Amino acid sequence: MSKTTPATVALTKAGVAFELFPYDYDPDAPRVGLQAAEALGKAPEQVFKTLMTLADGKPACVIIPSDCEVSMKKLAAALGAKSAQMMKPAEAERLTGYKVGGVSPFGQRKRVPTVMDETAVLFEQVLINGGQRGLLLGLAPDDAARTAEAALFDLTA
Repeated sequence: MSKTTPATVALTKAGVAFELFPYDYDPDAPRVGLQAAEALGKAPEQVFKTLMTLADGKPACVIIPSDCEVSMKKLAAALGAKSAQMMKPAEAERLTGYKVGGVSPFGQRKRVPTVMDETAVLFEQVLINGGQRGLLLGLAPDDAARTAEAALFDLTA
């Protein structure tokens, strides 16, 4: 496993301190974020998953706790859209340059509007995908939001 990904490069370039959290990725896990939290012995609400969505047909990135589901209604409202839906995995991979299960909000090929669940600020450190399957990055929520250019909203169902 490489410790250098477009995500780690982007964070380093931005001068953001982060910690690497490698874990054994299980491609058969029903919910990858929960599997990652369990593998690392972290609270699921502290481990955030990165989802690629479409808001009124335009791409957007959503960062929410691994034990939650995104509310498409709240997401659409946060992005000033009428509707929102999940992006197809192949489209997410093409747009971000990452494989599904390893999508990071940092260092994506193309910058898209990004929103993060407001509960991130409850933690000193949140864990977010590091740009490959089996690698999470631990960083301060403020640094994560600033580097991802993410606005904070209540996004969960």
